[in-house]
Amino acid sequence: MSDIVNTEQAQAWNGHEGAHWARHQDRWNAVNGGFDAPLLDAAAPTAADRVLDVGCGAGRTTRLAALRAPEGHATGLDLSGPMLAEARARAAREGIANVSFVQGDAQVHPLEAGSFQVAISRYGVMFFADPVAAFTNVGRALAPGGRLAFVCPADPGRNDWVLAVAALRSILPVGDFGRPGLPGMFSLAGPDDIRAVLTAAGFTAVSVDEVQAYGDWGDGAEDAADFLLGSGPGRHLTSQADAPTRARARDTLVTHLRAHEAADGTVRLRSTAWLVTADR
Repeated sequence: MSDIVNTEQAQAWNGHEGAHWARHQDRWNAVNGGFDAPLLDAAAPTAADRVLDVGCGAGRTTRLAALRAPEGHATGLDLSGPMLAEARARAAREGIANVSFVQGDAQVHPLEAGSFQVAISRYGVMFFADPVAAFTNVGRALAPGGRLAFVCPADPGRNDWVLAVAALRSILPVGDFGRPGLPGMFSLAGPDDIRAVLTAAGFTAVSVDEVQAYGDWGDGAEDAADFLLGSGPGRHLTSQADAPTRARARDTLVTHLRAHEAADGTVRLRSTAWLVTADR
């Protein structure tokens, strides 16, 4: 792997968090997959394009991009070794040959200048230590006239999973969920911040549009609660509590999630995001 400057994120995504996402990749795709088609439609790769997927994780969007560019190639770039191993295994199982995966830090990874026509990301661009440097590096990898498209979360209060976790505030040390402009899940929640970062990175024609999707979080409220509490944020919160407090938090979360059960028992939560496009 090339030099890493985003060391805190590299540690997380090569530790429990990365292993959790790799192990539960099907579940995370069920949560976030509603954004795949809007993202790829906005990116609009042509049959022969070379596509860069930034923060590709286990490679679902990379593989979808490769299928949309059958005469081209899709490259997934991510910090996480466990997730990239899963990405490579899935590409092999699905017989997708025009795809590759690279472990590296998008902020500094030596991407070949002008080597891609399209760059995409689904929830992979919010954790940069220096977002302007990262997007400048990605922009340098795009050929003139290249296109950037990504999805990132809008403000926390418009995401049902955040409201579910916030229901535990009287039991666990939930705190806030980050602020626009600071590294974290909601670092790009402000449209003006997005435009400022991309403009500083050399992009033009920046467009920020709202998009919503419902994700499947579990087979019933208890399953969804266990999944949420086993993810990185949930695990961080419960690790600070004793067993009775953890049990009370789980019961409270289950009660909250029952209101989101569909007729078949599936817990469906709404996510609100920004669909961002820009030109190189």
